[in-house]
Amino acid sequence: MHKTQWFPVGFVAGLVALAAPGFAGDLGAAVSGKGTTGSPAAESSSSGCPQNADGTFCWMSPDIGQAWASGFIGSGVSINVSDDFTGQPIDGDLGRGTQRQRHGDWVAQIAGMVAPGANIFKYNYLEESSIVLQDGLNVINASYGMWEPLSQHPREQAIVGAAWAGTAIVTKSADNHSREVGQPHVGDFDELTIGLIGAPSAVFVGALEHNGTPENKARLEPYSNYAGSNPEVQNHFLTVGVEREEIGQRGTSFAAPVVAGYAAILGSKFTSATPIQITNQLLDTARTDTLVNYNPAAYGRGEASLSRALAPVSIH
Repeated sequence: MHKTQWFPVGFVAGLVALAAPGFAGDLGAAVSGKGTTGSPAAESSSSGCPQNADGTFCWMSPDIGQAWASGFIGSGVSINVSDDFTGQPIDGDLGRGTQRQRHGDWVAQIAGMVAPGANIFKYNYLEESSIVLQDGLNVINASYGMWEPLSQHPREQAIVGAAWAGTAIVTKSADNHSREVGQPHVGDFDELTIGLIGAPSAVFVGALEHNGTPENKARLEPYSNYAGSNPEVQNHFLTVGVEREEIGQRGTSFAAPVVAGYAAILGSKFTSATPIQITNQLLDTARTDTLVNYNPAAYGRGEASLSRALAPVSIH
């Protein structure tokens, strides 16, 4: 397969030339003001996103700290990250100081920071090895798209199959072309997105400018794809904040693993719930009162609310 036919769903348009061919882009020098070349760097000793007293960081919803305090950290759940682990390293800061990592490492780190008790498994998306589902609840995060037919890629066929069969929750980044999910970009369709539309345990994730509250409502980021007119997309579309000014990162690639982490946290409370039940719980408890001019064509079900999703004693 050719790398130009795959694209991690980040990196804003002006950064494409700095990334691997075909990247849509998430981490950006235009945001962080830092270069995108060179070997991975060690963490710096300070951060513009210091750790909060409850252990969370500035980019996280307060709901995460509340979940941790209740003992729900994703224990017993596996998050499988299929992504780019060999491409150009890029700078960012999730609160542990400036780091230079590849796209997939950032995505995996976000999921693991949201759900620190989860088991994280990394799969390079340029390899065709299968994703091995573990015992217990599995989440698969795909923060990339593909322009080739699914029939040519067994792993992506398996990811789509898991979402349709309900054997794993699949969190898929919505992409960054400011258009409706499922519509073509410069004539090409993201075949991974197309395959997931309508799947019962798939969730498309868009990016908000920040984590919303009723007092400080959030807008969809201008670059983020939106739910659009298809009810099957609207019903499986969530949004979360990506605090780009603080962390030097932007893009729906970094929204999707937050929801993957939320799913893992739910799985550590509702230990007998199926992937479809966890998916529905996230979708059914999304907030709309935290969003500017909410409508389902823009925001789908709304902003993911971990506290609301965790509130019941059990789910069915």
